[in-house]
This record gives sequence, structure tokens and C-alpha cells, in this order.
Amino acid sequence: MIEMIFKTIGGLALFLYGMSLLSDGLKKAAGNKMRQILESMTSNPLMGFTAGMMVTALVQSSSATTVIVIGLVNAGLMTLRQAICVIIGTNVGTTATAWIVSITSFELKISNYALLFVAIGLILDVVGKSRKTKSAGQILIGFGILFLGIDFMKESFSGLKNSPAVIDWLQGLADRPLLALLGGALITMVVQSSSASIAMVQSLAGSGAFGSEWENALNIAIPFVLGCNIGTTITAQLAALRTNAASRRTAWAHTLFNVAGSVIALPLVYLGWYGKLVHIVAPWELTEYTVIPTIAVAHTLFNAGTSILFLPLAGWLEMVVTKMIRPRRGELAGHMVVLEQHLLDTPALALQQAKREIVRMAKEGKRALETAIEALMASDRKGVESTRKIEDLVDAYQFQITTYLVDLSQRQLDDEVSRELPVLLHMVNDLERVGDHAVNIAEIADRKIDQGVVFTDVASEESKGAVDEIYLMFDNVILALGKNDIQAAHRALTSENKLNRMQVQFRRHHVRRMTDGVCGAEAGVIFIDVVDNIEKIGDHLTNIAQSVIGGIQWAGVKGSMLSGEYNALVEK
Repeated sequence: MIEMIFKTIGGLALFLYGMSLLSDGLKKAAGNKMRQILESMTSNPLMGFTAGMMVTALVQSSSATTVIVIGLVNAGLMTLRQAICVIIGTNVGTTATAWIVSITSFELKISNYALLFVAIGLILDVVGKSRKTKSAGQILIGFGILFLGIDFMKESFSGLKNSPAVIDWLQGLADRPLLALLGGALITMVVQSSSASIAMVQSLAGSGAFGSEWENALNIAIPFVLGCNIGTTITAQLAALRTNAASRRTAWAHTLFNVAGSVIALPLVYLGWYGKLVHIVAPWELTEYTVIPTIAVAHTLFNAGTSILFLPLAGWLEMVVTKMIRPRRGELAGHMVVLEQHLLDTPALALQQAKREIVRMAKEGKRALETAIEALMASDRKGVESTRKIEDLVDAYQFQITTYLVDLSQRQLDDEVSRELPVLLHMVNDLERVGDHAVNIAEIADRKIDQGVVFTDVASEESKGAVDEIYLMFDNVILALGKNDIQAAHRALTSENKLNRMQVQFRRHHVRRMTDGVCGAEAGVIFIDVVDNIEKIGDHLTNIAQSVIGGIQWAGVKGSMLSGEYNALVEK
């Protein structure tokens, strides 16, 4: 019994480790393409579904894809509706693993070659010079270790067929599908991988642990598989714990989708109809070798069937989770960037739309700064985390607006639009840098809390003066952008001059306080870092104000910029 437990745990560990290596290797080989696929192939439900299915089949992990999707939603790069369609696709993509496991059930014992895979993979990883060669090596190592894990689990479970008590208990589950379903869900929640838990179910069935009556073994395995699909949603729930409301709704959509599918399928299992449907699709005779691929068929039928059912209902699922999950108290609600693609053929209107979104981006940048300053003054760690979330939203604005403007540059443009485009791109980059400096201030607040630093009254008064001035400058820049108000832009430049003088004065005052022993070194460093970051924010706002004064045009810029120049801006 102890040997069986050790082999089971070790085999599961090897399987999970092999899956991890395989997934990481595929991610490295694909570079950033998987994320780009998910971002670009979501224009309609079917495309989103296809993207989720393809990426999951590639990385062999629905959990990995779901976590990526939650990250994209949290960053504002994907809507909840798009995310739901992608997640429905992941359920079909994840069935690929069950088919890989099925290969080991045939007379060709692929685990015999597992060590050869590991050896070749290690050679490629060590000797290979290019990233792709090393990634290929890692993929082979992952495959080899994965098959070794399956072999260990099958070997450990083979002893169960000689234990009448265990077989009687497992066979009893054929009459209690709900208990088997809950067992599959629990196992998957523990191992954090439906692929691993389904592989265990396949190994149990193939080793005779469910008994040698293969029809009965299949009826036991099917509700286990349904439970595994429910249990795998725990990973998304954990990934969404510290994210925004849209991301948490995405995780709950994943859970509701799989739970609803199991609720629909379970009565079919009780009535015996599900097993009959599996036999229609897989009409071969059930044996110790065919029971494993038959379980893969049952898994695929469930995920494909529920996907066909729920994909047209993605809007309904979105409505349900939106009502279920409300933003937390004080949570910052992020809105997707609104840039209509069909307006690209009308460049003047597209440009106005981009300007409107740049104004919204500026407002988010100011919100990030305000949140960071409040966290600094109140020594509030929640404010630090909130600043990071707003900065993620600012990054999303930068990405989407820049992409939109680059797409616009490929159209036939008149001279005025061509001259404005590069200036707007630089405005977007300046606002993104403002968000970065806001995060810097939030991290300074973190240091201040950790070190227990308290500003002197004089330092607090000086910092308040700088903060008030940068807020005033920000308000004038937003007004200048939104209303094309030249006077507001000039007022912003006046604030910049004041901030520059403040920076010099505050540094002198800081040195004097240090010399007089009024403040400590830690407080002094933090104070100066805050002032420096505020002054740098002023520099970026100055660039924007000067652009407004110049009519959002640069002298000497004629015609369309080359796409290479746009790409250079995008990469910054």
C-alpha cells in the first residue's frame, strides 16, 4: 500500500512537472504570439472560441490560458464577453491532453521511449544555441517526464485490481454518479490540473481499478470526468482574487459554465444515455486498451457539447455574472477604450475619437497620481495596490490608442492628419510615463510604511505645495487637451516653472534639515524621491502642453510617417 501511494504521488508529480515543462517550452517557442492571438482573435464569439481552443491545445493547460485571459481582462485589453467566448474554447482545447494519455494505452508502450525523449531534449537544451532549439529541448523533456508520470500512475494503480474492497467501493460509484462527480472535483482542486486528474481517472480505469467489467468502468469514469471540469475552475478563482470586478466575473463565468454543463449532463449519466452516446461516437469494443481512449471521447463529447450549447448564450452568461459580482467598496472601475474600427476609413473622425480617448487616458493618469499621493500621505497600502491597478489601465490605453493610430497611418491621409498623428503618439507615451511615475510614488509610499518614516511638519508642508501645483498643472493639461484651450496650456507651463523652482528649493531645505539633525536620512531620501518624481511628471505634462500650443503639429513633418517610425514609437 505504501509503495502504491508513493508511486501515485511520484507519478502525479512527474506528470505535473512534465506538463509544466511542456507548457513553458511551448510558450517560449511561440514567444508572445499566444497573447497576441488571444488579443487579436476576439472580434466575434466564434473567433474568440477558436483562439481559446487553439492556445489551450498548444500549451496543454486550460488553466494557463484562463489565467492569461484574466490578466488581459484585468488590464482592460479584453471585454468580459470576449473572455467568456475564449474560456468556452479552452474547454475544448484541454481535451487534447486526454488524447495524449490515450496513446499510452495501446500496445505501443510510448513510455518505453520516454527516457529517450528526455535524453534528446536535454542535449538540445544544453547544446542548442538558439532560443527555439532550447525550447524544443524543453518540450521533449516535458513529454518524456509526462509519459513517465503516466506510466508510474498506471503501475501503481494496477495493484488495486487485486484489492476486492477497493474495487467494490469504486464499482459502487457507478450507482452514485454525484459522489463520483464530487470526488473528481475535489481531486482536481487539490492538484490544480484537470489534465492531471483526468489522466489519473484514465489510468485507474486502464489498470482495472474500476473492475474488469469495462462498461461499468466507463460509467464510473464519466462522472469523475464531469467533476474534473468543475474542479479546474478553482485556478481561475485563485488568479482573480486580487483583480478587478471584470476579472472576477470572468473567473465566475468559467465556474458557472462548467457547473451548468455538469448539471445538464448528470441526469443523462443517471439514465445511462450519456454512455450510449459515447458508444455511438466510439463504437469499438471496450477492453483494457480501449477504455482509456473511450474516456477521452466522453471528455471531448462533454466539453464540445457544452461549448456548442453555451457559446450562443455568452451574452446571457455575461449578464448573470455581472449581476452576481459587484465591484468591491472603493474598487476602481476600469472602462475599455472605445475606438471604432469602422471610423478608420474616415481619418478626421478617427483622429477625433483618438483625441477623446487620450483625454480619458489623461484623467486616469491623474487618478493614478492622486491615489499614489494619498497612499503616501496616509501610509495606506491599499492605495499602493490601487495605484498599480490604475496604471495597468493606463497601459491598456497606451496599447490600444497606439495600435489604433498606427492602423490609421496606413490609410490615405491628408497633410493635417499626417502631421497630428506623431504628436498624438508622443502624447500617449508621455501619459504612460506619468502612470509609471505615479507607481514610483506608490512604491515610495510602500518604503515609507516599511521604514516607519514620518515627515517633519516643514517637509509635509513643502510636499503639499508641490502636490497642489502638479494637480493644478494636470487639470490645465486635461482642459487644454479636451477643449483645445491654449490659455490652459500656458497656465500648465507656468506650473512647470514653479515645480522646477520648488525642486531646487526643497533640495536645499532638505540638506539644511539633515545638517541640523531635524530629519533622518531615510525620511530625507523618501522626501527627495517624491519631489523628483513629481517634477518628472511635470516634464511629461509640459510636453503635452507645448504640443497643444503648437496646434498638435511639429514643424517640418509632412505627409505620412513611415511605418518603421511608428513601430519605434510603439516599442518604447
